[in-house]
Amino acid sequence: MTLVPLTDVLRPAMAGGYAVAGLVCLGWEDMRAYVMAAQAERAPVILQAGPACRAHTPLPVLGAMFRHLAASVDVPVVAHLDHGTSLADCRAALDAGFTSVMFDGSNLPLAQNIAATAAVAALAHAAGASCEGEIGFVGYAGGAASAGTDPAEAALFARETGVDAMAVSVGNVHLQRDHIGGLDIAHLRAIEAVTDVPLVIHGGSGVPPAQRALLAATSHICKFNIGTELRMAFGSALRDAVNRDPARFDRILILQETHPPVFDAARAAIRSLGASGQV
Repeated sequence: MTLVPLTDVLRPAMAGGYAVAGLVCLGWEDMRAYVMAAQAERAPVILQAGPACRAHTPLPVLGAMFRHLAASVDVPVVAHLDHGTSLADCRAALDAGFTSVMFDGSNLPLAQNIAATAAVAALAHAAGASCEGEIGFVGYAGGAASAGTDPAEAALFARETGVDAMAVSVGNVHLQRDHIGGLDIAHLRAIEAVTDVPLVIHGGSGVPPAQRALLAATSHICKFNIGTELRMAFGSALRDAVNRDPARFDRILILQETHPPVFDAARAAIRSLGASGQV
């Protein structure tokens, strides 16, 4: 079993000048490809179950799947709840065998976000797990606008909550399909100047790979969440597989054809963070 808490992969990443891929899972096909990609790259990996994944598959099932996959490889695997919205969400994930939980209080007033995140961190730590929190709000492409992270608030948040990782808003956007733009480096450096907690970038698919590589090596960003580019690889492969033979109806045969493209995309994401060969 190589299942580990988030701190076990982020602290070495911060010391070693690389970042770990938080790969967004939607089902068995993608999460299996992600673990196999991590094994091939000799890299740690974070399997993430976000709200869409949890709406489709119950948490206890996801926990069992993550644990089974972790047992099949000898690289570190984190079972991570992404965007938990309540203490109950996070407790259910820990009960299901997750080793890390992210509480998203980014829409709450600062004092409420701190209090709620601190409660989740205490719960996670008591279970031998890790906790990620978010300060500032990361918006969505074509949706809600971002609210940048205030460095002074980030310092207070890190100090008062006891989180093991802190997601920040420095120009990153969820669900971005291209690599146009990038992160605000000056903003990031201002946050780094007042805290030493490992930082997390949500919406990592929208960050140009060259900037990912640079920041993984030279900043406190130790985790990039990557989902959209992997979902695009899966969707394209699935569309090709269906269209190649419209008479086929066996979904197992069809889904098998999604594996090589998603495996390759996950390997590329891991390599872009400098994590290959780190374990």
